[in-house]
This record gives sequence, structure tokens and C-alpha cells, in this order.
Amino acid sequence: MNILQSFRMAFRSIVSNKLRSFLTMLGIIIGVASVIVLVSIGKGSTEAVTQRISSLGTNLITVNLRGDNLTLKEEDVDSFTELNTIEDVAPYVQGYVTAKNGTNNTSVQLIGATEAYSSVKDIKPQSGRFISDIDVETRNKVVVIGSETATTLFSFLDPVGQDMQIDGVTYKVIGVLESKGTSTSTGGDNLIITPFSTAQRALQSTDIQNVYIQAKSEDTIDQAVIEVKTILNRLFPEKSDYYNVSNQKDLMSTLNEVAGTMTAMLGGIASISLIVGGIGIMNIMLVSVSERTKEIGIRKAIGAKRKNILFQFLIEAVVLSGLGGIIGVGLGIGIGRLIANLTSITVATSIPVMAIAFGFSILVGVVFGVFPANKASKLHPIQALRFD
Repeated sequence: MNILQSFRMAFRSIVSNKLRSFLTMLGIIIGVASVIVLVSIGKGSTEAVTQRISSLGTNLITVNLRGDNLTLKEEDVDSFTELNTIEDVAPYVQGYVTAKNGTNNTSVQLIGATEAYSSVKDIKPQSGRFISDIDVETRNKVVVIGSETATTLFSFLDPVGQDMQIDGVTYKVIGVLESKGTSTSTGGDNLIITPFSTAQRALQSTDIQNVYIQAKSEDTIDQAVIEVKTILNRLFPEKSDYYNVSNQKDLMSTLNEVAGTMTAMLGGIASISLIVGGIGIMNIMLVSVSERTKEIGIRKAIGAKRKNILFQFLIEAVVLSGLGGIIGVGLGIGIGRLIANLTSITVATSIPVMAIAFGFSILVGVVFGVFPANKASKLHPIQALRFD
């Protein structure tokens, strides 16, 4: 008997018991679909967060000082700009204030920044303009507001040119930032940016404890970090525990490690359904061996060898798991697209994931089909023919 005949007999056996075959494949279908959906959600979430972090700034290095005794002076900040690996430097101060326009008010983050903040953090106004160095020098009471803050305070009106109050002091809105979505750092949509010198007075703090630094390229980030730490070590000897220098590259690396672990865990959990489906296939194949005992006896009596019987039942198990895998792949793609369309969850389906899920379903068919096939192949023809 050739392979083609074996597959024909396998399909004939499956078709003759449609409901039982479908219920047998159901575990494989659910398992494959679950693996594809969960892993795709994991990968999609990783890509979304990665893109979000990338949008926080280009080649960004963050310096944070902790403790009341540690502050940077303007000449200290200028020393960073003299490094060959540094493109630009943006010191900033931050705090929370109450912003008000008419009867609308909200608690919002206030950031005091310089003109360089826009390029270092890669943020642009969708209308109006950003803070300029002249605004910083003259302590102008002007603000650039996030899109969410603009909606909260001004509804659908254009805020540019309008006045608003921050802790009772009047400021003029000169720009509205492009939406960047929520973030794990400063730079979301619910914020107000004002000139650095103006914010120092509003927040009653002249300390410089936070600096954003832009490296010239991604290749120079590591060297830039080393040089920045060297300057900080010189400024604050034996106080390395009181300041932190971080960069996007390290953050992205940590994120990818955590996301990879979570995605693998989700895939592993979903794979349990495939194992359960394999047990179902083994159970049904054992029932099939019992039902077809006389058939096996007749085939052996007319010359079928043990390997022919073994191969036949193994093919039936593989066909069952393979069909379940194909249906599961289609179902997983459909569910993934449905989730993406109906929710804000990012779903990133990929051919390798689908191929692995399908291949695992075939493997499950082989592993759990061996025992029933082996049992069928060992039946003695005389005893099989006498089976009632």
C-alpha cells in the first residue's frame, strides 16, 4: 500500500465519522488558535510599547539626581554639550500644578524646559510654536500644552493665543503638542511645558536635578553614557548611589527580555490545549483500533505486514491533527483580526508563529498516534478475526 492510498483511507475513515472526528480535532483546533492569538497579542504589545518608548526621544539619555544636596549648575550642564558624542542637552524641572480655564480645571504635570527639549524629546507642536531660548531668558509666562490638556481646558476651541491660569497666575498658550499617547515617562498628552526659568519660579525650585541628553547617533550612546558618568563622578565623588544615568538602549533590551519571557509563557499555557487535544486523538484512535479489529485481522490474513498497519493508523492520527491544525490556524488569524478591530489591543500575527503552531499540532498527532498504531500493528490475525 502506497502513501496516497493510506491518506485516502485515512480521509475515508474521518469522513465516515464526521462528528467524532470534529470533536477529536477540537482540542487541536483550540490549542493552535490559542497559541497563535496569545503569542500574537504578546508580540503586538511588545511592538506597541517599543514604538511608544522610541517616540519618547531620539538616542535619549536621562540623568536624574536624587537627594537635596545634589544639584547641577548651568556650567555643569554646559559641560555635557562639550562632549563629542553629545548632540544636544535639555535640563528640565517638573512638578504638578492646577491649571484652569474658565470653569474647566485639572491637575497636570508642569515641565520647565528649554528650546532644546523639543528636539531631544522628539516632540513637535501641531499648532503654534514651541518654547524658545528668548522665552527662557526673559522669563515669559507662556506655555505649550499637550493635546489632552487642551481638550480638557478648552474643549474644541483653538487654545493658541488664549490665556489660562496655573496656580492662579495667568499664562498665554503659544502652542499645542502633537498627540503621543500615554507613556511611562514625561512626554504624554496631559502636560504643560513652560520656559525653564519661568517654571523654576512657579515651582519655587532652582535646583537642576534632571537632564535629557541626546547622543549624536545610536552607535555613540554607550560611549556617551560612559562620558556622562565620568563627568558626574568628578562632580559628585563617591556619590554614585545618588544619581542615575539611563538610556533607551538598556530600556529596550530589558523590555525585550521581559516581553520574550511573557510571550513564551503565554505560548506555553496555550500549548497545554494541544497536549489535551493529543490525548483526545490517542483515545479516539484506541477506540478505532477496537472497532476495526476484524478489519486489521483480514488485512493481515491477506498479506499486510505489521509496518503497513502501523503506518496506516499513524497516518490517520497525523491527518486528524493536521486538519485540526489548519482549521486552528485559520481560526487564530480570524480571532486575532477581530480582537484588533474591536479593541485597542495590538495584534501582530506572523508566519513563523503560525508555522510553529501547525508543526506542533503535527508533532502531537505523531506522538499520541504511535501507541494506538503500535497496538493495532501487534494484533495477531487469528485473534483479530475471532474478535466479536
